[in-house]
Amino acid sequence: MTFATTDLCDDHPQLLEDGRLAVLPPVFQHYGLRRTFCGRVTTLKVFEDNALVRSTLEAPGNGNVLVIDGGASLRRALVGGQLALLAQDNGWAGIVVDGCVRDSDEINACDIGVRALGAHPQKSAKKGDGERNARIVICGVPVNPGDWVYADADGILIAQQKLATLM
Repeated sequence: MTFATTDLCDDHPQLLEDGRLAVLPPVFQHYGLRRTFCGRVTTLKVFEDNALVRSTLEAPGNGNVLVIDGGASLRRALVGGQLALLAQDNGWAGIVVDGCVRDSDEINACDIGVRALGAHPQKSAKKGDGERNARIVICGVPVNPGDWVYADADGILIAQQKLATLM
């Protein structure tokens, strides 16, 4: 995979200006072995309940990135080591969580890129509440199913179209 978020921003000023390319605020922590990842967006909107996260990650990821609007909750974790392993094994490129993760050592051993607001030891509820493949807003940035995520050490971009040539 050959891209740098800095270069993508430099190469696409018009997309940044008109909103077709956006930068998420620098509030996300890095987990997992992949510091750089990208893929088409699959969205979830949940709050302190990760049953839909599990069922989504059980499906083939096909190199996609799961973007979870967790309401920025810092009270429970939405992704743990088992789900990161499931995502890795099912071909997901990454997970972006507007919320927390747990089992960070286990996640850090998985060949997947994960970004989250932080780590929290408490597990989430398992009721199945939430929405799949809906328009969500992460830190003020709209994210739609089918958008593209580009993440590296410098940040996370949300693009309405594919930007980088992947190798």
